[in-house]
Amino acid sequence: MKALKKEKMEEILRKIAADFVLREATPASLITVTRVELAPSGKAANLFFTTLPEKEEDTALKFLMRKGGELHGFVREKSRIGIVPQLTWRIDYGERNRQRLDEISKDL
Repeated sequence: MKALKKEKMEEILRKIAADFVLREATPASLITVTRVELAPSGKAANLFFTTLPEKEEDTALKFLMRKGGELHGFVREKSRIGIVPQLTWRIDYGERNRQRLDEISKDL
């Protein structure tokens, strides 16, 4: 898959997933879709997210995994990307670590 097409597809998936989370999630925690990594074949994608408060990450992951089938249908309905890849939710530890580094650097 060409790099530009891959980037566009990742951004489309990120926006649609964020819209889905906004519609489906309860206000108990704030879930933010941070990025999407599409496999080179285009048949699978990892959707990364963070939550506030942090202690709700596991609950949010279970919720998102439970809603996976609905998300797949939502992506198919809202996009024109053709075959929708297999979508897997992951907690974005990289973003969480970046936020901690920002906090530490402010203290210096």
